Amino acid sequence: MKLLITGAYGQLGNEIKVLSENYKEWDFIFTDVDLLDITDRNAVAGFLNETKPDFVINCAAYTAVDKAEADIEAANRINAIAPGIIANITKQIGAKMIHISTDYVFGGKAFRPLVETDKVSPRGIYAKSKLVGEQNCVKENLDSVIIRTSWLYSTFGNNFVKTMLRLGKERSSVNVVFDQIGTPTYAADLAKAILDIVLVLKKEPERYLSGIYHYSNEGVASWYDFAKVIFEISGIDCRVFPILSEAFITPVKRPEYSVLDKSKIKNTFGIEIPFWIDSLKFCIANMRK
Repeated sequence: MKLLITGAYGQLGNEIKVLSENYKEWDFIFTDVDLLDITDRNAVAGFLNETKPDFVINCAAYTAVDKAEADIEAANRINAIAPGIIANITKQIGAKMIHISTDYVFGGKAFRPLVETDKVSPRGIYAKSKLVGEQNCVKENLDSVIIRTSWLYSTFGNNFVKTMLRLGKERSSVNVVFDQIGTPTYAADLAKAILDIVLVLKKEPERYLSGIYHYSNEGVASWYDFAKVIFEISGIDCRVFPILSEAFITPVKRPEYSVLDKSKIKNTFGIEIPFWIDSLKFCIANMRK
């Protein structure tokens, strides 16, 4: 079994790299832009035809939500065009593709956990480019598996947990929005879920079901709740004040509600999903090591 991972320097790619040590019988190929430019069709075709992976896991993404409003071309090349290129080449070589997408494809006006068939209504260039990336995956390779996730954090890279830990040590208080509701997701848990899916499909290829799936940790939180728990787990004495989103002006409006229903991925692949606070404790403990 050979797996090719794009975006290897990101949070999710790094977490897959850590877990790859537990899969000695598999061959992992980790790539990022310095090794493979996924926006270059010829480069992707050459690399995949040479390496011949069984699975391509596309973790690469342009994730600067606000910056994307001015950097439209780059966001579209990486988030929209590249997934279609990869999907097309994987189909040609007979490989399976797993592509990572986002809760931002939803408008944020829901009142219950979102299922995969709910209406999408992306706001801003980032969200729109990610939705087009999903559509291009399906268009170019019907065997694609697309996993939408939310509020990703990790011991790697820059994320909300690291920002709060830094601010908590620098300040006596922070203001955090409380009217945006979702679920924090530990990238290590998502990485394990992806490899669990690959393992299931290796053992039982007849269970392969392409399409869109949702994955986040279990539970529900606001960003305010998230910050409070980060400080409690870390033992940081920093007050958190809840504020409305309108008091924190950004170029792109974030979803007010993007809790994901994970029933489909759990029922299809037998995935067990940890509670977000339990995973956050584990992540912060790892940061302390």
